[in-house]
Amino acid sequence: MKSARLLTLLVAVPLILAGCGSKNNAPDASGSAAKPQDKKVYKVGITQIVEHPSLNATREGFLAALKDSGFVDKENLQVDYQNAQGDPTNNLTIAQKFAADKKDLVVAIATSSAQAAVQNVKDAPILFAAITDPVGAKLVKSLDKPGGNVTGAADTHPDAVPKLMDFIAADFTKVKTVGIIANEGEPNAAVMIQTAETALSKHGIKVVKAAVANSSEVKQAAESLAGRVDAFYITLDNTVVSAVESIIKVANEKKIPFFSSDRDTVEKGAVATYGFRYYDHGYQAGKMAVEILKNGAKPADMKVTFPDKLDLIINQDAAKAQGVTITDAMKNKMQDKKNLLGGTAK
Repeated sequence: MKSARLLTLLVAVPLILAGCGSKNNAPDASGSAAKPQDKKVYKVGITQIVEHPSLNATREGFLAALKDSGFVDKENLQVDYQNAQGDPTNNLTIAQKFAADKKDLVVAIATSSAQAAVQNVKDAPILFAAITDPVGAKLVKSLDKPGGNVTGAADTHPDAVPKLMDFIAADFTKVKTVGIIANEGEPNAAVMIQTAETALSKHGIKVVKAAVANSSEVKQAAESLAGRVDAFYITLDNTVVSAVESIIKVANEKKIPFFSSDRDTVEKGAVATYGFRYYDHGYQAGKMAVEILKNGAKPADMKVTFPDKLDLIINQDAAKAQGVTITDAMKNKMQDKKNLLGGTAK
């Protein structure tokens, strides 16, 4: 009898232990497997040059792509967001901090932030976003084969600036001179200005530039151009975009059509652009981050991506405020009528 009871006990113990062990992976109330207790927490550092709608939307789209792929902040993701407040010195400090913290991934939003990251972060993958010219900024060796530990999403569709300049020439026939407010110390601004000048020159339209070094000079620059130009234009220039409300105010007061290079500025009060949603741009970069964190992809082998959507975007309220009549011919150039904004101004 004792031998039989002992045999029964020896058989039962492993079954009990196996049952206890299975509770750790038991389905939760939703029917999915519970998350393991020792799951890796990925440390992601985000460095951004300044706060403004396009860059903020880029960051939001990036984080949304991570979340949609199972990376949840404060669970298996630790996000360290740092803003340089428009100061290049802060870019350097942030990049050095991220290097010391041994991040699993560093995300740099805007050119100067990316340049600081590339110079200082050597042992972690770097992804950039909201960059106009990654090769010219010396972030990557080539768009198809970046090399090193850096790749990302460029925010300039190659046709965007030429299409906008062609639109101005065709539909604003009274525009003979375009005033460009810019900080040409920003590499992305310099590249886009050159592209715009080339495109406008084909139509016999002249360019007058007003230089700024910081956002506090933007309003004065716009006022200095009033009376000398027939339209305003700005590039993806972080210094200028961060103070764009002052340009909108001058454009409205002086009835000067104002064109921008990003959708967010059109939503705020520019007349038109050829563009895309920066949220989508950030989401595109976020999907690249997922490939790196989840699947072990190497930045050196990942092509730099570009926006895959480009359309004419018009703000009817801004047009009315700046003395512009939106014609059917203009509307017919739009692929998606949802990009015809406003229309409620009285």
